[in-house]
Amino acid sequence: MTSKTVRTLGVLSLASLSLAACSKDTLNITNPNSPSVDGAGSDPQTLQLQATGVLRGNRGSLSTYQSDLGRFGRESYSYTPAEGRNTSAYLIGFPGQNRLDPGGFAVGSWSGPYANLRDIFNFRKTVDASTAFSDAQKRAATGFARTIEAMELMYVVATRDTLGGIVQINEDPQVLAPFVSRDSMYKYILNTLDGAQADLTAAGTAAFPFTMHSGYAGFNTPATFLRFNRAMAARAAAYYATVGGGAAAWTRAGTALAASFINTGATTAAALNVGVYQVQGAAPDTPNPFNMVTNTTTFAHMSIQADAPRKADGTFDNRYLAKIGTRAQGNAPQGLGIPSTLGFNMYPTVASPTPVIRNEELILLRAEILLATGDKQGAIDMINVIRVNSGGLAPTTLTAAASNDAILTEILLQKRYSLLLEGHRWVDMRRYGRLNQLPIDITSGVNTHFVARVQPIPTAECLQRVGQTGALAGPGC
Repeated sequence: MTSKTVRTLGVLSLASLSLAACSKDTLNITNPNSPSVDGAGSDPQTLQLQATGVLRGNRGSLSTYQSDLGRFGRESYSYTPAEGRNTSAYLIGFPGQNRLDPGGFAVGSWSGPYANLRDIFNFRKTVDASTAFSDAQKRAATGFARTIEAMELMYVVATRDTLGGIVQINEDPQVLAPFVSRDSMYKYILNTLDGAQADLTAAGTAAFPFTMHSGYAGFNTPATFLRFNRAMAARAAAYYATVGGGAAAWTRAGTALAASFINTGATTAAALNVGVYQVQGAAPDTPNPFNMVTNTTTFAHMSIQADAPRKADGTFDNRYLAKIGTRAQGNAPQGLGIPSTLGFNMYPTVASPTPVIRNEELILLRAEILLATGDKQGAIDMINVIRVNSGGLAPTTLTAAASNDAILTEILLQKRYSLLLEGHRWVDMRRYGRLNQLPIDITSGVNTHFVARVQPIPTAECLQRVGQTGALAGPGC
């Protein structure tokens, strides 16, 4: 999908609706193919269609994000026999250059998020113009939209990192918006999430003027959705803290986490898995992209088995046993990778939901926050909640006398297995300066692998900016 397509998708998509003004004539005929803002705002069903479209777009963004980051973070391979670029584009890039091809396969988490940001822009315009909803319902809808907007931008900044990205959606989709820095992106994301918090709080007991899918069960009122919003704010602030936000961002992360749905007393899988999910389904819906029924090309990286924690009796960690299984050996085409005999078992059917954020992640985020703010024992306590109740392991032998580095190593190990293929490991290892600890499978020859630091800005985006200067040119172009 080209960048130009992204900018016009909001006009072409049924979910986002064209918001061009209708012509007025003596017959006062409404063109159903070009509804006005006023017309859309007076029809409650329009907002439902737009909300459904926004949620569907957000699901697509997450699927692409998790698929790409699984390969960059050495969690997964995608061995498609007839298409070697599903391996080479992510692990080799331009041979010998340690650089990804901006016109190749590894440029995901760009067009999808920006297409959905255009839909969110149109959704908010419909809300603002609506005569069908109360002010409280409008605040609820705006809080929802701002939260999803921040999520989409988090996928962009997490994949582009030092390249930054674009946060501004212009009324005219043909008008280029400037690039901003990583620091500015994180500040914008956090302020957007805080703005959404204010909107959701102001909504009071009003209901959302639309229905969300079942993946938001338990988080489908303004008051409960706010707890999800705060969970996303905690993740964003922790990410920002490690790339320049410092102590103030860690404090912000802790405050947001305390207002989320975290439950540090969780002792069961059900309690650890409380959270928000993207729902999948059989055709005509979109299946879970990693499901074991129809996906025969995704394999687990062999290091997941080699590095898996063991119980006292020598058997594997419960998370490994639940998530990883053997499958017929998969081989990378054209000698581009190494064989794998492991697959992912945690998504057994096409309808298996994929996590957006879960309590288990929040407990490990709390461990990060406590360590960063000087409470080593508190961080170890959180590690042990996960080791014992999710992994079936004995408590760690680490004590508060251990180094910060040793405790962080243990936190990252627990995140690796607790959040396997959920889109975390590559980002975590980069923000803590540990990308050099990710395995490289082929270390010499024309197919030598490397670990990418960022995904490139797509060529199509850059071509739209030919002749521009400064922020409009784009730092990644």
